[in-house]
Amino acid sequence: MKTGIKQIGMATLFFLLFSGVMNLFAQNDENYFTISGVVKDKSNNKKLEYVNITVLGTNLSSITNEDGAFVLKIRDSIQAKEIEFSRIGYFSTRIPFNRKGSSDQTIYLTPNAVQLKEIVVKGWEDPEALVREAIKRIASNYSNKPNLLTGFYRETIQKRNWFINISEAVINVYKSSYAENGSSDRTQILKGRELLTTKADDTLAVKLLGGPNLAIYADIVKNPDILLDEESLSDFSFKMEDAQFLDNRQQYVVSFKPVVTLPYPLYLGVLYIDKETLSFTRAEFHLDMKDRNKVTETILRKKPAGLRFRPEEVSFVVSYKQREGKNYLNYIRNEMKFKCDWKRRLFATNYTVSSEMVVTESQEGTVSNIPRKESFSKNESLSDKVMNFFDDNFWGAYNIIEPTESLELAVNKLKKEYK
Repeated sequence: MKTGIKQIGMATLFFLLFSGVMNLFAQNDENYFTISGVVKDKSNNKKLEYVNITVLGTNLSSITNEDGAFVLKIRDSIQAKEIEFSRIGYFSTRIPFNRKGSSDQTIYLTPNAVQLKEIVVKGWEDPEALVREAIKRIASNYSNKPNLLTGFYRETIQKRNWFINISEAVINVYKSSYAENGSSDRTQILKGRELLTTKADDTLAVKLLGGPNLAIYADIVKNPDILLDEESLSDFSFKMEDAQFLDNRQQYVVSFKPVVTLPYPLYLGVLYIDKETLSFTRAEFHLDMKDRNKVTETILRKKPAGLRFRPEEVSFVVSYKQREGKNYLNYIRNEMKFKCDWKRRLFATNYTVSSEMVVTESQEGTVSNIPRKESFSKNESLSDKVMNFFDDNFWGAYNIIEPTESLELAVNKLKKEYK
């Protein structure tokens, strides 16, 4: 039984005093134009979060934030004409773009209200058998060449309702072929910055060890020990749910939950599987919280004596994007919620640690691995590797996940603390 073994190294928290910062990396200064706007539901005008954005005919992509907003930077040298927007449960839409750039566009996606229950009946009444078949097809459905991904990574730490730490980075991620294991996969920081509170009451805080390596350890297709280990599937029960559309393609939806008790917590959640190719396109899952002591042992590396820790939620979203018949990692989000209090204190403090990574560009085939000495270690914290920096043009031509309104407000407050 392998499931759960790698969890211990996946998302570990480390309590300590905030330390100093270092390292500022070179900037990408290539000429580019900018397309920005917001994506909404056409039926009710609701802003749509986590909409996939792709410049067709290229490896350039991004995603909307929780407010549905996006900013996409497109290099002048790219000869593309359309942008595609896609999201689970909606028809994808394509728009032409002006190479001079445009701002404040509103993109509408139409909900897919088609009843899709009938597609489940065609040969896959057994959901576990469907998952097993999808696992067998991983080597053929995903890239069989090494890839060098460029992505944007952000992690935030909230104490109650205010942000006490915001760390961001543009990263490179080397991934070997999906026919191989991920032992040689590595992450490298290209450029990063941090904003943290200077308030004495907030100095006891949390660091997320190995944060940018989210792109490696949470890739469930490349690391089957997390969820898709064939030997461990019998530890779960599976159920067919109503089908969905993603990228205008029909998706089987399979929910799963643990049916055994082990020395470590297992996951429960939902898998999306492309009906035509039987490739995993998306996974939404979270740790079973029935035994919180087990969860604590899984995610907590170290804490001060006398501090009581109570986990509330550990969740993940992982998505893949199909391009020219193969699937590639697209987006990962992780959220951990917990409570902390010192002994003899009446009330506990709520913390939320969130991290997300979107792949913005990629190269395939003739790419070199990241040298080990330049790679990011699972025992390092991003906030130790980057410095405080407030330049509004800090990211240059790099694509990032637009900050939400609440995050922008938090950034402005943190900036004022340093003035």
